Amino acid sequence: MNEVSKQLYRELGISDKVIEISKDVLESLDDRFRKIDDNADYCTLKVLKAFQKNNVNESCLMGTTGYGYNDLGRETLEKVYADYFHTEDCLVRPQITCGTHALALALMSNLRPGDELMSAVGKPYDTLEEVIGIRPSTGSLAEYGITYAQADLNEDGTPNFENIRNAINDKTKLVTIQRSKGYQTRPSLSVDTIAEIIKTVKAVRKDIICMVDNCYGEFVEPYEPSDFGADMVVGSLIKNPGGGLAQVGGYIAGTKECIEKCSYRLTAPGLGREVGPSLEALPRMYQGFFMGPTVTASALKSAIFAANLFEKFGYESFPSGSEERHDIIQAITFGKPEGLIAFCEGIQAAAPVDSSFAPEPWDMPGYDSKVIMAAGAFVSGSSIELSADGPLREPYTAYFQGGITWSHGKFGIIKAFQTLVDKGLILC
Repeated sequence: MNEVSKQLYRELGISDKVIEISKDVLESLDDRFRKIDDNADYCTLKVLKAFQKNNVNESCLMGTTGYGYNDLGRETLEKVYADYFHTEDCLVRPQITCGTHALALALMSNLRPGDELMSAVGKPYDTLEEVIGIRPSTGSLAEYGITYAQADLNEDGTPNFENIRNAINDKTKLVTIQRSKGYQTRPSLSVDTIAEIIKTVKAVRKDIICMVDNCYGEFVEPYEPSDFGADMVVGSLIKNPGGGLAQVGGYIAGTKECIEKCSYRLTAPGLGREVGPSLEALPRMYQGFFMGPTVTASALKSAIFAANLFEKFGYESFPSGSEERHDIIQAITFGKPEGLIAFCEGIQAAAPVDSSFAPEPWDMPGYDSKVIMAAGAFVSGSSIELSADGPLREPYTAYFQGGITWSHGKFGIIKAFQTLVDKGLILC
């Protein structure tokens, strides 16, 4: 950090002491960051190969309206995704509104009354509880006679393979595997661990569908769960694969049979994937996917920096600052609500949009606790952009993610740290 940059940091409210502390932490991370850049190079080349194989050209960026028949750009983009994920087919649509919608679509398309859904990694993310019917909700899987079971994790948060085998029965139709931790402090799953779970399930019954909630994990490792037998991988375009550019959308990549069923649930029986206009979304969806590996690398650096900086002052982080990364989410536990709120205030104050606003806890749809969210983003709700959130419940953990540029992600973490210093929550 040169003297000119330091002066701007001071003008943006960062003290000299915090600048020096941050500088010391950053200097220790050079080797980690080089490895992240190497992986971004590899994933970028994989994306480029998929673009060139499918002859992406200017006409693919034009879009359609109305019914969306014969949408060349939409169909080509779905082939690009399928090639990147090494799957038979893929849906990539702006009509898929978020990650939870993509997951609900995949589940509701491939489960029928009398089937059972099983989670291989314990309790799923909060917003899926109402989709499944763990918390009663209109239109849940439970209302359609679809039952639910789960294989509880080991005490250390790792998968329990005996529990997974024991949870499978004659009714089990689909096993869901959540790659990221959600609002938990369990380890996020590596692609190798997911592959082992899939292998365990398929050894019991080959016909069981294995679906991976891939949110926050794309481009973090050289390979994806679909490279190791996942029948569906599902994600949101306002996370990693949208590269901070896609304004809406989700994807489901997988077997031809699974994706065909998803297409009929997305639109209507008899119509399927043939309808659904891309409107003006395609340029951002294509460019976002192309930028995705580089943007994800920035988010990873931000997460690792956050873990190492806050650990230096006694805060517990998940994963720890030295652990290998499998997603972009960094959990930091503050132990009291003031710490969580101050952290989110700092992230908001560092944003390019709405930096003058202070986030407050609120009753967010789909959650059973008040949630505080900091996100001054160009795309509303985008969690590949610099953001942080967490439920107002013990142990008061902030879940930090994103940073479409490393420079901004770095500043956001420093600003959050400075906010806790200013409030007397960190003494340095």
